[in-house]
Amino acid sequence: MLTNTETAEPTWLRIVLIGRNPKRTFVRLVCVAVTLVLMAKFVLLPIRVEGGSMLPTYKDNRINFINRLAYVRSQPKRGDVVGIRLAGPHLMYMKRIIGLPGEEVAFHNGHAVINGEVLDEPYVKFPCDWERAPVKLAPDEYFFVGDNRSMAQLDHTFGKGARERIVGKILL
Repeated sequence: MLTNTETAEPTWLRIVLIGRNPKRTFVRLVCVAVTLVLMAKFVLLPIRVEGGSMLPTYKDNRINFINRLAYVRSQPKRGDVVGIRLAGPHLMYMKRIIGLPGEEVAFHNGHAVINGEVLDEPYVKFPCDWERAPVKLAPDEYFFVGDNRSMAQLDHTFGKGARERIVGKILL
């Protein structure tokens, strides 16, 4: 006869925490740990938002993640928020794509104008008075800009950049 401590069937708590076979559970845990480390190292790249150029969509001093595999099978789209690599591997901007390859991008009365048509941008919450002459994008260039257009145009970093500079798409 078995007592409560010597039951033939493990308790539900042990099954949840360890599993029915501890050796197999250990192998699973190692596989999960290796997968998480590889994802953190090669797929998900942390990025800290510094400055107010993406307000109110992304707050200052917050951490977000870049999905480096987002554009393996597809091209970036208008409205995507992406990480853009600059001179070194540790300096990146987080901006929104508004202009696609081959398009003409301008700003008039604070509105983005793509190929002569005003772009609908529901993510822009603050008033803007930017003016910028049209610029034609090359076949491999995109136009990037932050969501906070209330900043003075001279204080805001934006413009065109090559496709190869896009590291990936921002998660969340």
